[in-house]
Amino acid sequence: MIKVLLIDDHEMVRMGLSAYLSTQPDIEVIGEAGDGKSGTAHALEHDVDVILMDLVMENMNGIEATKAIMKKKPDSKIIVLTSFIDDDMVYPVIEAGAFSYLLKTSQAADIAKAIRAAANGEPVVESKVATKMMNKMRTDQIKLLHEELTARELDVLMLIGDGKTNSEIGDSLFIGIKTVKTHVSNILHKLDLDDRTQIAIYAHRHGLVE
Repeated sequence: MIKVLLIDDHEMVRMGLSAYLSTQPDIEVIGEAGDGKSGTAHALEHDVDVILMDLVMENMNGIEATKAIMKKKPDSKIIVLTSFIDDDMVYPVIEAGAFSYLLKTSQAADIAKAIRAAANGEPVVESKVATKMMNKMRTDQIKLLHEELTARELDVLMLIGDGKTNSEIGDSLFIGIKTVKTHVSNILHKLDLDDRTQIAIYAHRHGLVE
């Protein structure tokens, strides 16, 4: 039997979830809480398999509650169940340790499936949230690649973005053509680009040149 704790400040939501989940032969709702503080206390005091967590609540929001629970019980399976997919909600609660992320528009049957999946160690993430997370990962990857450049390589990249030739770059930075070519080669490798045109596009796309 999967033991579930409901933490949500809307009584009707808790009642609806509890009523549906009680019809499932393998799921048992062992507790409910209307705010993050009491929900955290219940999660820490009792043996719970899966926690359904709202985000916007009084007396400790879902992000804070998730952090508090994961700090004491790092193996907890917390499923966020919310109406929000804002960046300032999604990323912090995932970083805090939330296991799955669902929207309240989800079908009751899908919530039950997510509970079973969490109990089996399989996360479930709402498609819109998954897309946001993938986009953030891509952005972070680009940022990390960009940060791998040395100060001199960054100078060369910006000058390429300005349309300068190797000779002009050498004159601007007081370095030889051979050194410029070495920097260009390093930039191509670090940013996983193919040619100078892509370097220029990269520089403009990321605001490194006007």
